[in-house]
Amino acid sequence: METIKPIRTKTDYKHALKRIDDLILKNPKKNSVEYDELDVLGTLVASFEEIHFPISAPTPIETIKYIMEEHGLKPKDLVPYFGSKGIVSEFFSKKRQLTLRTIKLLHEAFGVPYESLIA
Repeated sequence: METIKPIRTKTDYKHALKRIDDLILKNPKKNSVEYDELDVLGTLVASFEEIHFPISAPTPIETIKYIMEEHGLKPKDLVPYFGSKGIVSEFFSKKRQLTLRTIKLLHEAFGVPYESLIA
């Protein structure tokens, strides 16, 4: 077992990732020293990544574009949820926000979390 140290730099981070890879290849048994080391290193890496490589939530536009891609939809297919082609266009050009009605309809139709549709 290596001495576990805080991850403060990118070099520390890369070393921790390498050690995690090595430990995973060993497939340590639960509650073993190596298993515990893997658990602690994973926690440290996750914390470092949250601080240094944050992943921001998608914007409502990004969310809807993803839905369109996943379902093979075109902007005209969104008219039943938005009300008109003009409103769809204004939304994608950032001239209009989603209404509560549209958010509810998109949530019900595609199972999109409300948080992803609220700016």
